[in-house]
Amino acid sequence: MIDISKKSWHKYFLFGSLYFAEGIQFALAIVIIPIYLLDKGFSIPLVTLVEGLAMAPWYLKFIFGPTTDYFYKLGRKPFIIAGGLIGAISLFVLIFIDPLIFLIPFMLFLFISHLGITYIDVSCDGWAIQISKNNERGKINSAMTTGSLIGMAFGTSVIALIAQFYGYGMSFLAGGSIILLFMIYPSLIKEVKTLKIRPKIASLLKQEFKKRNTQLITINCIILGISSGLVLFLIPLYMKTVLNLDIAQIGLITTIYPIAFIFGSLLSGFLVDRFGRKWIMIIVIILNTIFYLALIFTNNWQVFALIYALCGFFDGGWVITIGTMQMDVSNPKIGATQFSILTSVYNFGEVGIGTISGSLVVMLGFVRMFFISTWLSGPALLILYFIRSKKKELKGGMEDP
Repeated sequence: MIDISKKSWHKYFLFGSLYFAEGIQFALAIVIIPIYLLDKGFSIPLVTLVEGLAMAPWYLKFIFGPTTDYFYKLGRKPFIIAGGLIGAISLFVLIFIDPLIFLIPFMLFLFISHLGITYIDVSCDGWAIQISKNNERGKINSAMTTGSLIGMAFGTSVIALIAQFYGYGMSFLAGGSIILLFMIYPSLIKEVKTLKIRPKIASLLKQEFKKRNTQLITINCIILGISSGLVLFLIPLYMKTVLNLDIAQIGLITTIYPIAFIFGSLLSGFLVDRFGRKWIMIIVIILNTIFYLALIFTNNWQVFALIYALCGFFDGGWVITIGTMQMDVSNPKIGATQFSILTSVYNFGEVGIGTISGSLVVMLGFVRMFFISTWLSGPALLILYFIRSKKKELKGGMEDP
């Protein structure tokens, strides 16, 4: 068995590889399946509705996270491996379901697939909070995000090409097989169970969410999630319906985003550990807003791809910084529970608004949707101003009075 406590790179590789599997799932969910449904003749509002409902486990993480804390004697690893198996097998089932004939069963198994990968996610988060030091969390978040984005880049390029030349069924088979492959490494890890008794989840949660920084970060998660969700689901649809690109072209262009995101996340992971969280977050939100606004002025795919890459770079800083702040205010005794609540709030804003983004874009148009998304940066920056930080933040921790 591999002891990840002896060398830090084992931690980074473990969490990065598991998030690679998540990235494969996101590539299927955000790019390949929506284009598949459009090719089947579904309308944009129905596509985003199906996508948002199937991705419900991501904004219901607060339900699943506590189970990994409650059954503390099992540790995190069994939940990770079981989640990978459930996610992969459900993708295999999708091969045999035609959504034009059996839309509800298609949505159900897509939902179950997301549920399995969600259990990987909440278990990884709880495990990382337990075994990481404050000055490692930015780099661990970078490893997670880098793994996820490499997986997404692979999915939106290679698996999209498989869909183009061999059919969507083969892309589901490829995605599920890769997820299964990445369950091998965690099965070889020696897990040290640090909790001796079951934590009092409810009382600890009440105590933690009375803290001002936790409350402010929670509110900001909602705002930032909505801002992201307004455009997240629409960009592949924009490329399909406005730029008139096919699935292979969309996949290749979309690959630029996660590659740029990786560089942004790696840089910000170092910066937040070295210089603190708050001011890095303010800078990336401002720059992120500028380049998302620039997207609405594009009229060809080349310019779109360039600006999209810059959006990806600063999104990397955004996600790493907010993720590190969430880790900082999470109590290690209930790490999976509290962190899953914080990320559920963000995901509810992102995926919840994404569910109706197709209907909104029909009513408002793509340009207004981009404007609304970037306008929300104002309230987010205002709330960040009131989050308290102090000099010890430079060593990797946030004040949480």
